[in-house]
Amino acid sequence: MTTTSIPENNPILNSRRQHRYCVIMCGGIGSRFWPYSREERPKQFLDFFGTGRSLLAMTVDRFLPIVPIENIIIVTNSRYAPLVAKQLPDLPAENILLEPARRNTAPCIAWASYHILARDPEASIVVAPSDHLIMREREFEQAITSGLDFVENQDALLTLGIKPTRPETGYGYIQVGQAVQGCNNILKVKTFTEKPDRDLARVFVESREFFWNSGIFIWRANTIVSALHRHAPEVAAVMEHGIGLFNTPAEKSFIDENFPSCQAISIDYAVMEKASNVYVECVDLGWSDLGTWGSLYEISPKNRDANVTQNCAVMAYNSTGNIFALPSDKLVVVDSLKDYIIADSGDVLLICPKSEEQRIKLMVNDVKAAHGDRYL
Repeated sequence: MTTTSIPENNPILNSRRQHRYCVIMCGGIGSRFWPYSREERPKQFLDFFGTGRSLLAMTVDRFLPIVPIENIIIVTNSRYAPLVAKQLPDLPAENILLEPARRNTAPCIAWASYHILARDPEASIVVAPSDHLIMREREFEQAITSGLDFVENQDALLTLGIKPTRPETGYGYIQVGQAVQGCNNILKVKTFTEKPDRDLARVFVESREFFWNSGIFIWRANTIVSALHRHAPEVAAVMEHGIGLFNTPAEKSFIDENFPSCQAISIDYAVMEKASNVYVECVDLGWSDLGTWGSLYEISPKNRDANVTQNCAVMAYNSTGNIFALPSDKLVVVDSLKDYIIADSGDVLLICPKSEEQRIKLMVNDVKAAHGDRYL
């Protein structure tokens, strides 16, 4: 869909912005980035690039040209309320929704949608994770604006599909179908596939029919609530008990009592893979979900030996393709090391081949079993 540029003082633009919201999901613990990402301070609160801005703060910055700050909603775990408030001092306190328990993305999105719908029956919503990186932010702004224009004119659930650059096995894939007439880059979704193996991922990329599932969604508030009723009735039923309480002082008590009973399920499984009105906007934004050390390695500047150093001092001999993440006051000296992750975070040192990084979540589980929460 082609979006016409509207001056900022245009009443049409101001009216649209008034009804546009952004929900940022900020409750994960980022275990694949352990030991840098810890339960007390997960990766979305970290400044990976030495800019003075965490991934969460960068995400908010990215949406400010699209929606006003008072329409940005953060959904996070109760224990992270002080971190969110400290990093986003301009965000209204009532815009921080605190989950009493982790229940995956469907209950998170359901709560935020019911909250916003009670506040604004005409609302349209962008849902985004708090820990992604977008290199081409102007193109991102245009894509989100075009997506909002699309869903505001029809009953549609829209997701952003990222043009794949490699046969990645850590992402979900979206197979595209017929293009929507009159809309640039928006197509009907044919299938979703979760994290294929290497051979299947290679087939997907070579076919040019598949895009990475970004986890960024756009819809009207009433559209997603209707879809939850149809496809995730157990989640919707919990929220329906709160009608009349959302956007009131009684909302928090209702959520604290009822949210933990929600089914723990992702929005992809609960709704997107079942609904018939799902579309994808295919984009190329310089996107990374920063879900793994490998993804951080891919987007980071490298020295002549293809090593990456994260704000630390390194002397490397006969060593290539490594990523080093250590405290700035520590020197690491290595010899004959190739394609490894070396991450030191206070009381934990991780040394792991990049090719085995999918096992880090299993390592975290083993650490928990052996030592409790001490090193998490």
